[in-house]
Amino acid sequence: MDNTPKVKIGIVAVSRDCFPESLSVGRRKALVKAYTEKYNKDDIYECPVCIVESEIQMVEALEDINKAGCNALCVYLGNFGPEISETLLAKHFSGPKMFIAAAEESQDSLLDGRGDAYCGLLNASYNLKLRSTRAYIPENPVGDAEDLADEIHSFVPIARALIGLSELKIISFGPRPLNFLACNAPIQQLYNLGVEIEENSELDLFEAFNKHADDPRIAEVVADMEKELGVGNKKPEVLSKLAQYELTLLDWVKDHKGYRKYVAIAGKCWPAFQTQFGFVPCYVNSRLTGKGIPVSCEVDIYGALSEFIGTCITEDAVTLLDINNSVPKDMYKESIEGKFDYKHSDTFMGFHCGNTCSSKMSSCEMRYQKIMARTLPKEVTNGTLEGDIAPGDITFYRLQSTADGKLRAYIAEGEILPVATRSFGSIAVFAIKEMGRFYRHVLIEKNYPHHGAVAFGHYGKLLYEVFKYAGVPLEDLDYNKPASLPYKSENPFS
Repeated sequence: MDNTPKVKIGIVAVSRDCFPESLSVGRRKALVKAYTEKYNKDDIYECPVCIVESEIQMVEALEDINKAGCNALCVYLGNFGPEISETLLAKHFSGPKMFIAAAEESQDSLLDGRGDAYCGLLNASYNLKLRSTRAYIPENPVGDAEDLADEIHSFVPIARALIGLSELKIISFGPRPLNFLACNAPIQQLYNLGVEIEENSELDLFEAFNKHADDPRIAEVVADMEKELGVGNKKPEVLSKLAQYELTLLDWVKDHKGYRKYVAIAGKCWPAFQTQFGFVPCYVNSRLTGKGIPVSCEVDIYGALSEFIGTCITEDAVTLLDINNSVPKDMYKESIEGKFDYKHSDTFMGFHCGNTCSSKMSSCEMRYQKIMARTLPKEVTNGTLEGDIAPGDITFYRLQSTADGKLRAYIAEGEILPVATRSFGSIAVFAIKEMGRFYRHVLIEKNYPHHGAVAFGHYGKLLYEVFKYAGVPLEDLDYNKPASLPYKSENPFS
C-alpha cells in the first residue's frame, strides 16, 4: 500500500516593481537548474508566472501551481519581493509552504544587479505573522542557486509529513487497556492537526476477523510469512491465524479509509485479545509497519500518529517502543564502559513485545509473549517477533496531546549499541547523550507516556521543523540538552 504522499513543490519567484523583474526570473531559472541537476526533477515545478506588485498575478500563480498538481509551495524572493502579494499567495495555498531568498552573486553586480532579498525576507516574515500564516523558513534561508537547491531538498520530507497529516485517518480499536492511563488521547489536537480519527470497538474487529476465517488469500500470506521468518519460524501453528488477522486489518483499512489518503492504526493487544483471538498481534503489527502502515500497541493513538510522521519523513519502517528498563551496572561495565563514549545514565533499554519490523532486527524469530504467559496459557500468547534490534543511529521522538489538550513533543538523537540484551521481545540497548537528565526533566516532568517512536537514523532536524510547523509551542518542543544547558525544572545545586 502506498501510504505516504508524493511531494511536488511549486517554485514561484516574486519581484517588487522597483527592482528588475528579470533578476527574479533569471535567479529562478538558475535555482531550478541547480535542483534538477542534483536531485529528482519530479520534486519541483517551475511556475512561469513572476509576481510583481499585482494581486492579480498572485491569483494567476496560485491557479497555475494548483493546476500543475503542486501540493507544496516555495516562495522565492529573487529580489526584495512584494510583501503583500507573496504572503497572500502563501495564505491562500492550502499545502505546506517555505520562503527562501536570493543572495547577491558578485561584487561586480551591486549596482543594477542588486536584489536586496536579504532585506525583503524580513518584511515577508513580518507579513506572514500579520496574516497568521505558517511557513517554513530554513536555518539558512538566503543563498545562491546551489545553496537554496539543498534547502528545497530538505523541505521535501518536511512537506511530505505535513501533507500526510492533513490527509491521515487514524483507526483505533477499543479503549486503552486497564492501567494504561498514560495512553490517553484527547482528540481535539488531532483535528487541529488536520487528522481524522475512527474509533471502533474490539468487538467490531473480532467480528471482522471471524468473517475472514476461510479467506482464500490466507495461504499466500502464510507463505510470505514463512519466507520472511526463515529459520525463525518457531511457531508455524499460529501463522494461519496471524495471516487471517493481517488480511482483516488490510481490508478494514481499504473499506474504512473514506476520503482520506493515508492510514495509521492504534490496535488493542491485551488483556482479552489473546484469549479471544488465540494469539498476540505483535508480528502482524511489525509486518504492516514494514509496509508503511504504522500500527501502535495498547490503543496508543498519538503513538500511531508519531510513527506515521516518522514514516513520512524517512520513507522507511519505524517502530514504537517502551522506554523500558535501565541497563544493569555489570552490563554497562562489561560491554559499554571504555568502548563507547557514554555514561551509564546515558543508556537504557527500549522494548516492546515483538512489533519491530524484521528488516530492523539483527536476528529474529517467532516466540510467545513471556509477560502475558505468566498469567495466561502460553499457546494463546504466540505471535511475537523477538530478537535484538540492529545497532545504528536512531531518533527517539513523540508528538503528544496532554491530558488537558495541549500539544507538545520531544526529540532525542542517539544510537542503538551493538550490545547483546540477554532479554526478550523486540529490544535493544539505547544510548542518548544526557538521557538521565532528559528522562527526569522532560519525560517525567512533562508527563509523557512510556511509549516513544523510533526512527532509524538521525532525523532530529526534520522532526523539529515538522513539529514547529504543526504548531507545537517552542517551550514544549524539547530535546536532550547538553549539561551546559540546564532544564527549567533542573535543580541548579545538583
